[in-house]
Amino acid sequence: MSRLSPALLWLAPFAVVFAAFQLAPLAWVGVSAFRVGDGWGLDHFREIAGSPFFRQAIWRSLEISLVSSLLGLVIATLTCHSLTRTDGRLRRLMVAFTNMTSNFAGVPLAFAFIILLGANGVLTLALQRLGVIEDFNLYSKAGLIVIYTWFQIPLGILLLFPAFGGLRPDWREAASLLGAGRLGYWWHVGLPVLWPALAGTLTILLANAMGAYATVYALVNTSYNLMTIRIANLVSGDLFLQPNLASALALVLVALLAVVTLIQQWLLRRSYHVAER
Repeated sequence: MSRLSPALLWLAPFAVVFAAFQLAPLAWVGVSAFRVGDGWGLDHFREIAGSPFFRQAIWRSLEISLVSSLLGLVIATLTCHSLTRTDGRLRRLMVAFTNMTSNFAGVPLAFAFIILLGANGVLTLALQRLGVIEDFNLYSKAGLIVIYTWFQIPLGILLLFPAFGGLRPDWREAASLLGAGRLGYWWHVGLPVLWPALAGTLTILLANAMGAYATVYALVNTSYNLMTIRIANLVSGDLFLQPNLASALALVLVALLAVVTLIQQWLLRRSYHVAER
């Protein structure tokens, strides 16, 4: 026990910060979500379930998050595969660029997209003159999917790139000697090896998209109905402040992410059982 004491002392500051900024707010949200006036109840959750407005916010958040996460995962997977087949200097340059772009989010990212793809954006006007597009609205669902996918790609690359490093070149050679083509190698060797990393990355991308707030708020303010926008509006809105209802909606968001995580774990366990057979 004495050998573990120094390690526990080094972990103590992290445990205090984690409890103060993660566990305590989550506990407060969990308690206040069931607070109704001077008592307790499920009235806030009934209001969320019975309101078309809140149901629309939940559905739109899930739709945009799922589509942008899948697009980001596909693009990140192809990018990581390309990086493993380039020379070391270009690979290091791309990894450094990805690290930089992964921190480019929030309000600056929204302003950059407004300048580039807004109603009078540089790329929008150029593409319209070339006849590539006729009408593109950055402040619609399609525009939000584009901007969500943009900040999903660097995170997906950073999470997937180490997994691609685990693919050994001799596996491809062995598969080729056994008669497997490129598709056969990826179907029977590459994807099964990368499957845990792909599933874990998709889960993190979904959580990243579901919790995004600053970028979408700077882009559309409160004109587009999303869960994070509704939560913030209930906490700091100009007309009606309902922090307990906001806590209930935040708890619904946490529950959705928990369900996604459980599905991911179930798929991983199922794939492991199939592989063992």
